[in-house]
Amino acid sequence: MEQTLIQADDTWLLWAFLAGWAAVSIYLEQKYEWASKVTGAIIALAGALILANLKIIPTDAPAYDAVWTYVIPLAIPLLLFQANLKKVLNESGRMLFIFLISAVGTVIGAYLAFFLLKDTIPELEKIGAMETGSYIGGGVNFAALSGKLNPPGELAASAIVADNLLMALYFFVLILMPTLSFFRKQFRTPYIDEREQTSNPAENTAADYWKRKDISLKDLALASGSAFVLVGLSFKLAEWMDGLIPSGEQASFFLNFLNGLLGDGYLMLTTITVFAVTTFSRFFEKIHGAQELGTYLIYIFFVVIGVPASIPLLINNAPLLVVFVGIIVFFNMIVTFGIGRFFKFSLEEMIVASNANVGGPTTAAAFAIAKGWTKLIVPIMLVGTLGYIIGNYIGSMMYYVFLSM
Repeated sequence: MEQTLIQADDTWLLWAFLAGWAAVSIYLEQKYEWASKVTGAIIALAGALILANLKIIPTDAPAYDAVWTYVIPLAIPLLLFQANLKKVLNESGRMLFIFLISAVGTVIGAYLAFFLLKDTIPELEKIGAMETGSYIGGGVNFAALSGKLNPPGELAASAIVADNLLMALYFFVLILMPTLSFFRKQFRTPYIDEREQTSNPAENTAADYWKRKDISLKDLALASGSAFVLVGLSFKLAEWMDGLIPSGEQASFFLNFLNGLLGDGYLMLTTITVFAVTTFSRFFEKIHGAQELGTYLIYIFFVVIGVPASIPLLINNAPLLVVFVGIIVFFNMIVTFGIGRFFKFSLEEMIVASNANVGGPTTAAAFAIAKGWTKLIVPIMLVGTLGYIIGNYIGSMMYYVFLSM
């Protein structure tokens, strides 16, 4: 057992850190302008990364496993309560297009990175699939595909480190872009121009967006209860489908693929939730507080994904993973901004679309909130939640593509 100030079996202390630091990150984001610009997600991740590398908290503990096992599955339906497919298509068609273009960039980057490095990194087909899903919907997809593909522990930990480091670096690049004259000259910037003309520089848009809302005990009960029911039904149905559809070396490619889609709890959860939300939209739209609950749970997840980010572990075990992930991020950026410029998308639309692919809808919405691009918040949140669905499906499909290579 590694020697740290807080030991791995100090469960209550670790939960105090996870829940407490998530709360601090949200508080800082809404209290201070600098934190709003960095975003609470990066603060949550960076704080855990620093404490883990200073040997204050362990890099592996049962408390972290509980987050992956229980917190993430509950967060997914809560965040998907807004994913009414009819509403997404009607209100966010333009944003959906650039989001999908950005996802294509991720797929191209993952394919080329795998082709170049498949002989140098063990079990890269699993890591490649996980990173593909991660960079189409964020870290939640990484968690879902990791649970499905079950890569070796140290390799998975190194992949998380590489994923988090590149994600954080790319977020800083995206934060910097609107401040550089080069990008202001090359792309339309209507939201930045409007913000500069009408806003109060001292205003904290994160605090304004997350202001107090009308939330009752009934809302909390329905939001939590619905999430538990959706998770329970989805995971049980996926378990039943996994036993029903043959898989393994004796089964055909089609049966293995079908088992991978229908027998996976996270894919079933996202599919059933979106179906329920689209079918019973009036019920879910009346529930207040689901987004707040889901976002807080995701902030706890942001803390956890920063915890295993041991820099020495990455340097010693898998430095090429940084190269692999870097190629994916690079092509996501090139395709998003190249094709986006061709179709005359604004710089702000391309930034949040790329952010939603790499970090998920919560980080993209937080970015739009922090920048004051209020008209982009709802569209990117709606579109970004689709990344939870298509990211898992595309990641699963890419796993079989990589196996065939």
